[in-house]
Amino acid sequence: MTTVRARPGPMEYKLVVAVRDDLDLSKGKMAVQVAHAAVAAALDAKANRPRWFHAWLGEGQKKVVVRAADLDELRALERKAIEMKLPTALIEDAGLTELPPGTTTCLGVGPGPNHLVDAVTGHLKLG
Repeated sequence: MTTVRARPGPMEYKLVVAVRDDLDLSKGKMAVQVAHAAVAAALDAKANRPRWFHAWLGEGQKKVVVRAADLDELRALERKAIEMKLPTALIEDAGLTELPPGTTTCLGVGPGPNHLVDAVTGHLKLG
């Protein structure tokens, strides 16, 4: 069993998942897609930004879900995040349940420093 405890004090790192608002996802489907994005983005950070990953992990793994209008907005967010050298994970559904195969559902950005992640996703509304 794993217990995660956030250390006291302000959190300086976060991971944000932007979910397409134009898809009619059930709550369960959305939860699974967000989980895919969070895990994949965290693994990207662990491999390519280990200092950020371990700081985020030690703080308690702050995660935020926001809404992106559509696929075009997700791709624009991804381009900006990549330009800023942030970890990213663009998720495409396998198409086994609610969506056609290959439907892009969400984008994970981070974990990274709050100010960098906010420069990409800070204008989006909470999901």
